[in-house]
Amino acid sequence: MIIIFASCNASRYIADDQSLVKKVKLEGVDKQYLETALTFVQNDIRQNSRLNLALYNTFNTKNGKYRTDRIKSIGEAPHLLDSSLVEISRVQIEKFLATKGYFDAKVQSQIKSEKQKSVIIFTADQGPEFRIRDINYEIEDTTVAALYFSKKDQFSRLKKGQRFDSDSLAYEREQIYRLLKSNGYYDYVRQYVRFDVDSNLNSSAADLKLFLSNPADKPAHQTYTIDNSQVTILKSNGLTDLINPDTVTLDSQFSFIDHSGKFDAKPIARYMFLKKGNLYSIGNEELTYDRLYDLNVFRNLKIDFVKASDSTNRLRPVYEISPLKKMSNRIEGEYTFNAGRNGFNIGNTYTNRNVFGGAELLEVKAKYGVIFDANAQGSFLDRIFSRDLQLGVNIVTPKLLVPFRIPVMGKNGVPHTTISSNFQLFDQRQAFSSRVFVNSITYDWVETKTKLHSFTPVNIEFRKGKLDPVFRDSLEQRGFELYVRTNDRQFFNLGSQYAFTLNGVKLNSYSNFWFFRGTIDMAGNSLGLLNQIVKFKQDADGYRKLLGLPYQQYVKTEIDLRYYRSFGGERQFVARVNPGVGIAYGNSDQLTFEKNFFAGGSSGVRAWQARTLGPGNYNRAVLGSDGKADTLRLNLRNLDQLGEIKFEANLEYRFKIADNILNAKVKGATFADFGNVWRREKAVENPGGEFRFNKFIGQLAMGVGAGLRFDLNYFVFRLDAGFKVKDPQFTGSDQYVIKYLFNKKDFKQEYKTTHRPDVYRFVQYNFGIGMPF
Repeated sequence: MIIIFASCNASRYIADDQSLVKKVKLEGVDKQYLETALTFVQNDIRQNSRLNLALYNTFNTKNGKYRTDRIKSIGEAPHLLDSSLVEISRVQIEKFLATKGYFDAKVQSQIKSEKQKSVIIFTADQGPEFRIRDINYEIEDTTVAALYFSKKDQFSRLKKGQRFDSDSLAYEREQIYRLLKSNGYYDYVRQYVRFDVDSNLNSSAADLKLFLSNPADKPAHQTYTIDNSQVTILKSNGLTDLINPDTVTLDSQFSFIDHSGKFDAKPIARYMFLKKGNLYSIGNEELTYDRLYDLNVFRNLKIDFVKASDSTNRLRPVYEISPLKKMSNRIEGEYTFNAGRNGFNIGNTYTNRNVFGGAELLEVKAKYGVIFDANAQGSFLDRIFSRDLQLGVNIVTPKLLVPFRIPVMGKNGVPHTTISSNFQLFDQRQAFSSRVFVNSITYDWVETKTKLHSFTPVNIEFRKGKLDPVFRDSLEQRGFELYVRTNDRQFFNLGSQYAFTLNGVKLNSYSNFWFFRGTIDMAGNSLGLLNQIVKFKQDADGYRKLLGLPYQQYVKTEIDLRYYRSFGGERQFVARVNPGVGIAYGNSDQLTFEKNFFAGGSSGVRAWQARTLGPGNYNRAVLGSDGKADTLRLNLRNLDQLGEIKFEANLEYRFKIADNILNAKVKGATFADFGNVWRREKAVENPGGEFRFNKFIGQLAMGVGAGLRFDLNYFVFRLDAGFKVKDPQFTGSDQYVIKYLFNKKDFKQEYKTTHRPDVYRFVQYNFGIGMPF
């Protein structure tokens, strides 16, 4: 309300002979062209963003007037009426309509002013729509003509009978440029193509003629063939050695001069697609740029072409490459707070970008975090709720390391092999501790520009979980064997994982598309087959053992399906469903804690904190209301609200709020989220938490909310507020907790009594980096 008031009163700061543009209207234009036509209205007479104008008024007014000096670049200056800009806008809209086939279009402008506020109205009479009657071609070079006519049906948008559109002409010119530059015509430029339009016909028709001329003083266009390539790698500071290093010749076509002395020629040449003997192709040139930059070891790259001095029409590619600094170190820290807890994380990442000379990436990571419980009593150390230490080493190579020969797979993206080793040490006070050691090898490759595969053939995991003795006794007294079996045990895991992603490259666009990601995680199958032959030993509980530890057997799969719909500009609607299921079998009777699903969080049902929703109708009040129950509820936090089945769905509408607030583009979002997790079977630990088809819909939680996204180009900072609407832990009409939002004192007091130390929050705030999905 303050922002709206500040922006609405902007007219009091301007001079008496000035008028603030309140609104711009455009009438008489087809809906499909309306938004684009409005972009031809000059920026200085468009309606201000209320938020930006309010910010400008706050920082750039003094004594009831706008400042004339020391103006702060915050917000947006008022857009004042200017009749000359109105006329320029009118003419530009008229010209735009002509480019869309309305050659006789006329646009009139009208200004309505009252109390130093003006409304500008543009009214268009589009006239008849001109369509293409006939298309003729005049291409001087017969070889070029043959190439064009053999390929034009694959790209041309010029058809007889279609509406004339200058965008189609520009598209045709660009496609001809790409066609010729991809077939050896190195010297070809766009200006060789021009169009002639004859609209002096009856019946609103136009004749079109395409001209493709030859170079001046030449009878035809010339094709060029790639010759030997010269590659020079500079030092990271962009300089060369005073004494030239040795030249390495590879495959009789690449001559490498490495002044940095740190690169092996063969892995670099793998992604140079300008090959000797091939016709020059702009596509191969661009592909070489893309893939060499994708290696993430080069800062600058330039490819020049030198023509042969003889008449052989050969091009010699000359590469000049500046590498990034080989080593770097990054320290990160963050402060976290939520639900009466606060803490910090601090991490360090060491990176070596070219550890073996073939653009291999070495990362060594360390992270330590502590969470404090604000409600705990005692000393500083007594307030520690949990501690988490993570150590990891990754080696990433820009190729697939396999024991057999495969073709180069770099045309759609650089493939990678990641060898990873990670260790985690986690302790939750008076509850449990966990030690996890994971080793894996993963292959990532791009089938097409929109299809990404990730395959982990080997994932070896050692895990040791230990419950606090007192906590374990309390669980066993309650008969909560599920928590004991999943958290107080050691095991060995040998598994494989696969993920397929469709249209991941489109996530930052505003087009209409489907996104899909499917994952499958399996473990113990090969060991189960081997057990049929060698018969592994069993422990006291009947589990088969390998290396002295029980091995896991399970399968887990998850799907993330989304539909993105653009409404023009930066407005977008996203619909998402995210189901998943995990099944333990054979040598395992339960999924481990880490393999279970959870609901809530900043990318799920955002009205709930992560791991505080479900399973099913489970209500933590069943644990009791005495002191022992309160302690049990505290120690079980984040442990008891998991499940082997998951379903989440999201609806989100995104829109732009302002182009520049404190150097960030600000966007908004409104959303509705649905979802929950369930147990596959009935469990004493989670009464009401099992999945049943006839109860599925009634057990879905529902939240609504809104958020802001601050786009800083390099990353997006996100703030969402989610409001609980329907909470499945309650029964009947009491599930619709939204009715208590404005009369919540009694409700929250009763909840505190039955769920102590849990506190009910109707609103959940989520901070994050990047979009939620």
